[in-house]
Amino acid sequence: MNVKNVDSLLPPEMALQAELIGVSKVNMSLSKTLVLAMLAGAFIAFGSIFFTTVTAGSTMSYGMTRLFGGFSFSLGLVLVIVGGAELFTGNNLVIMAWANKKISTSQIIRNWFLVYLGNMIGALFIAFLMFFSKQYSFASGSVGINALNIAKAKCELGFVQAIMLGILCNILVCLAVWLCFSSRSIAGKIASILFPITAFVTCGFEHSIANMYFIPEAILVLNHGDLKFLALVHQSTLNYESISWYNYLFNNLLPVTIGNIIGGAVLVGLVYWFVFLRRSEK
Repeated sequence: MNVKNVDSLLPPEMALQAELIGVSKVNMSLSKTLVLAMLAGAFIAFGSIFFTTVTAGSTMSYGMTRLFGGFSFSLGLVLVIVGGAELFTGNNLVIMAWANKKISTSQIIRNWFLVYLGNMIGALFIAFLMFFSKQYSFASGSVGINALNIAKAKCELGFVQAIMLGILCNILVCLAVWLCFSSRSIAGKIASILFPITAFVTCGFEHSIANMYFIPEAILVLNHGDLKFLALVHQSTLNYESISWYNYLFNNLLPVTIGNIIGGAVLVGLVYWFVFLRRSEK
């Protein structure tokens, strides 16, 4: 069956499509991989900006605020999937091609490393642009305060807790990508993305690439924001000392990345490989 000519695929054909895409991804040139990865980091950062802005100063309940924020954040993965970019968390599904011996261990490690690096460059680039735009001062500074509160919560997670939240997050992210394999239409892909992504954000799960924007942006704002905004921060009853590069790298990014790999590669990628692609023993 030629899966490329089918508009709506069933799970067995989706698995074949995932394998073909995995092989294609690892065979891209270094420059193309890096550029597409930087785009993905930037796209996820735009989703994070949308989330931060929509949830700033909200008077709704926690759940409803997160729901609207999650819907807004979905912009990031829509841009990645429809626009075409290389996202580390979604690329965890490349493991299906590896498990079926279509690509080597060195190829998958190279792909994940380059995409992770590119995602970080793209996300940090947008973080710097946002900082110099002073968008954090909008709505009388409530956007910036919200950015600090988001980062504070992320930097204060326990190591094991961050791993678990990372696992749960990338189960849903990779399921969103997996569902996209079932449709070739833009509307179908967007519909496949919205519910899983809105769900993970609403539930407070942790996405390593999104955090490459959320926390560095907060660090920049907290340490180098304009005097008017910093005066507002000092009036707050909250303590933002936990927002630091150390806490970001070792108490959030590291454990969340580990969790994302377990959730996406193991609990989605390898499970679907086992069900649909593993060669039956004779």
